[in-house]
Amino acid sequence: MIPKRILIVDDEENFRHMLSVILKKENYEVETASNGEEGLKKATLSSFDQILCDIRMPQMDGMEFLTEAQKMGVEATIIMMSAYGTIDTAIEAMKLGAYDYISKPFKPDEIILTLKKAEERERLRRENELLRKEVQKEYSFENIVSKNEKMINIFEVIKKVAPYKSTILITGESGTGKELIARALHYSGDRAQLPFIPVNCGAIPENLLESELFGHVKGAFTDAIRTKKGLFEEADGGTLFLDEIGELPSQLQVKLLRVLQDGEIRRVGESKSIQVDVRIITATAKDLIKEVNENRFREDLFYRLNVLPIHVPPLRERKEDIPLLVHHFINKYSESMNKNVVGITPKALDALMNYRWHGNVRELENTIERAVVLTDRENIELENLPIEIQNFQDQIQLTTLAEEEYSIKKASRLLETNLIKKALKKTKGNHTHAARLLEISHRALLYKIKEYGIAEEDL
Repeated sequence: MIPKRILIVDDEENFRHMLSVILKKENYEVETASNGEEGLKKATLSSFDQILCDIRMPQMDGMEFLTEAQKMGVEATIIMMSAYGTIDTAIEAMKLGAYDYISKPFKPDEIILTLKKAEERERLRRENELLRKEVQKEYSFENIVSKNEKMINIFEVIKKVAPYKSTILITGESGTGKELIARALHYSGDRAQLPFIPVNCGAIPENLLESELFGHVKGAFTDAIRTKKGLFEEADGGTLFLDEIGELPSQLQVKLLRVLQDGEIRRVGESKSIQVDVRIITATAKDLIKEVNENRFREDLFYRLNVLPIHVPPLRERKEDIPLLVHHFINKYSESMNKNVVGITPKALDALMNYRWHGNVRELENTIERAVVLTDRENIELENLPIEIQNFQDQIQLTTLAEEEYSIKKASRLLETNLIKKALKKTKGNHTHAARLLEISHRALLYKIKEYGIAEEDL
């Protein structure tokens, strides 16, 4: 492991030496400076993980050093030290950007513990920064896989509207990726560094939803044992994504309308309002115009939400995206499961192209994840797909052939060929077991395989 680099800035030579000995025993790499100016020069010319700096020094004291280090973009964690400090001094140092403050004299264990705490904080900060960047990258609209014209138009809309606070209503069937669009809008705009809070309005019981969204004060109802922030407050400065907005109860529709009009919320049981700055993105699989016409959704709220509408088309209307999505999901799950699955056979892809996909992209992703788990080969095969997809492919083939055929003899031949292939596939080519499934003799099966020209490679 690479040793942590520490710079000690102190005008007392004996103290510098003593502290260097302590830190080197703990496998730190140590450099020293006798005053603030020398320390600042070393801090800007070289890279350190942490800086231990005394406050009282000639020429440039610790507070000046701290201020200049911040101005010059020194990234090291700075810990201040002093034998003459007070609480006010510590507070001032923290305000100027110091991580911590330690009083002299201190025991070796004290300084080591302080350094370890600073290292842990820095590790978490870097992890959070990396995670934030990964999340932004993952949910960037560039990562939404599509070459469909309607989807490309949606990408253009995202680019244009992402920087603004205007409310957006995303419509589309379940599984089309409405939340993915909402996240892309958030992470492509000015609020990307602030919270994105998703909530499914249909998944939270009606009696809890108001408290969940707006928060409550202690004693507002039987179980309110403490004051609790609502999701609007949690999302302050960022985005609140209200999925399944069509399920929002009528009394909460009134409250949401008030938030959109005034930018204020009121916790349950509280008399005063709280100002919030939240961007609202909503989504629904329902026909909200129909809900408005049937008095189940407020018309004034609908128009407030529908400022910038985005409709996500179902997968059956963008079948050209299926091969792209399939390979995207194969790569995703092959990597996460550490498997060497690189593609899909033409037969399996044909079955996916012809399937109805009522569950849209979500159903397709689940299908590919399952197939990657099941296959022992480099390519996903038809047998790795769910039986309903395999059967659907067979039904399409039979329906197509039957529509073009009037001869009972020929149609029967087509049906028998299909059933024999299915039986042989299910029994992995075992003729005896296949004959039993088909309820014909082993000899009759062999005769039909020869007569119909069924080859092993067709299975």
